[in-house]
Amino acid sequence: MNIIVAFAKAEDAHKFKSILLRGGFDNITAVTSGMQALSAMEDLGSGVIVCGYRLSDMLYSDLVEDLPGYFQMLMIASPDKAPAGNDNSRLIYLPTPITKDDLYSTISMMMEGVSRARKKAKQHRLNRSDADKQIINKAKDLLMDKHHMTEPEAHKYLQKCSMESGCNMVEAAEMVLSLGNM
Repeated sequence: MNIIVAFAKAEDAHKFKSILLRGGFDNITAVTSGMQALSAMEDLGSGVIVCGYRLSDMLYSDLVEDLPGYFQMLMIASPDKAPAGNDNSRLIYLPTPITKDDLYSTISMMMEGVSRARKKAKQHRLNRSDADKQIINKAKDLLMDKHHMTEPEAHKYLQKCSMESGCNMVEAAEMVLSLGNM
């Protein structure tokens, strides 16, 4: 499972990366900006992002708004920076100072949640009806014809649309089809 460590100061990012490596975690990427974090998340596909309140180019609140589908965020900051009325189920806040045990157990719990969500989505894909599969295939065909995409590119595009709009793949395919028929 992937972990992105994002703090405005490079030394803080590398310090957290080192702590996590010593805790037995691997596949850790350290960044200092929200844009670097978003790019890394896009490349990795799923995981947990550990960040501070402020990055070099944005606040955690801006970043959490753009989290890809299979990412959760752990925001670590002083108690005065606690998110007010956090209603985002993919954001967990830990006040400083934190212990290594709290850090490790929270990240492990979050990784398990991401893993469970991926398994559930995979099971849902396997149980799609033939009608749903036809809708997805029609949308892919439309994308391949009108936008000269390959089948894997069209599939990835539908997945991305699905994650960004918070709908399932069939709904994303239906949107593509309705826009394509205009």
